[in-house]
Amino acid sequence: MRSTGVVSSPPLGTLYVVASSIGNPADLSPRAVETLRRVDVVLAEDTREARKLLSSHGIGHPTQSCFDANEAERAQEATALLRAGKNVALLSEAGTPAVSDPGFRVVRAAVELGARVVPVPGPSALLAALVASGLPTDSFFFAGFPPRKTGARRLLFTRLGQLGATLIFYESPHRVGNTLAELAAVLGDGRPACVARELTKTHEELVRGSLGELAKRYAETRPLGEVTLVVGGAIHGEELADDEDTLVARAKSLLATGMSARDVAEALAAESRRPRREIYQLVLAVKR
Repeated sequence: MRSTGVVSSPPLGTLYVVASSIGNPADLSPRAVETLRRVDVVLAEDTREARKLLSSHGIGHPTQSCFDANEAERAQEATALLRAGKNVALLSEAGTPAVSDPGFRVVRAAVELGARVVPVPGPSALLAALVASGLPTDSFFFAGFPPRKTGARRLLFTRLGQLGATLIFYESPHRVGNTLAELAAVLGDGRPACVARELTKTHEELVRGSLGELAKRYAETRPLGEVTLVVGGAIHGEELADDEDTLVARAKSLLATGMSARDVAEALAAESRRPRREIYQLVLAVKR
């Protein structure tokens, strides 16, 4: 029988999104270890840490870096590997890949290729902090790292502050004090919150209190290690009253945080039932 000359392509490989421990190595699941044994290549945010992890389990697969600066390039390379039938693991320095860590572009490229994407779940700092915070867990909003620019950060806090969901942020220990102070200024001193740091590690600590209390505590003392902030949501059904005195008081409070008149007007318009143009004129009058 004559050959048709057609060469069939190998089946597509699989991308495994593997969660690693966030501090305590015992939290790495047996399934994660077995998955890392079976793949052909590991894409890791920190190759040094990844090699230590793999070596501790007797795994010697090739490891390539995948961080913010080269993620787009690595996504293309991962696509080529998957197309060639190779299995690839995506690994963060700690926790679940693509959650405020590199990996989203790699996963999206695999999905667009039509390759199978398999999550290997495990530790996540945001969930660990949430369930231990003592704040409601039925509905929550994860905002990642707040913007560094003051105006953008305060506007974000104002918008999120109307949600009835518990709010979760990652934050650098260098900015925790300022962030808590701004959250207290925008959301109110009395909003309950929790500062969770070094989760699952030797010096794990969860400090609970109001935003005002926590802002005061961390104004001078910088927390050490990785920090997750959990903040109680607004009371369900709570809506800003439309009376003039309430709007004026709220406008003064937000302007005092350094927000621009436009940003304050946008925030108040979202909170109330009055037109944005009308709110903007009120804010300008207050500012004058």
